[in-house]
Amino acid sequence: QVQLVESGGGLVQAGGSLRLSCAASGTDFRRTTMAWYRQAPGKQRELVASLTSGGATNYADSVKGRFTISRDNAKNTVYLQMNSLKPEDTAVYYCAANHLISGQWAYWGQGTQVTVSS
Repeated sequence: QVQLVESGGGLVQAGGSLRLSCAASGTDFRRTTMAWYRQAPGKQRELVASLTSGGATNYADSVKGRFTISRDNAKNTVYLQMNSLKPEDTAVYYCAANHLISGQWAYWGQGTQVTVSS
């Protein structure tokens, strides 16, 4: 069974930083594309950042230059370093893993709340 467990969310003031972690189990992590999504109230879930097994990254325009996705294959963990946080970054952040065969985002964590106050 694939399991993704997020941690690191919380309350932070605008301009501050947080680092989210996602521990993965039950998957060939080294060959799995990982991503962070977020969903704010009343909005659809959106892709924040993704990272392939080969190191290619993709970021939403709204977070470019502020957020960094990375992975530690030895720990089966993906991170999202969030700097210069803005109130509009407030959302539930989800870790997702791509299915090796179908290419779909088949596995999701429970989500962790990030709240940025002004």
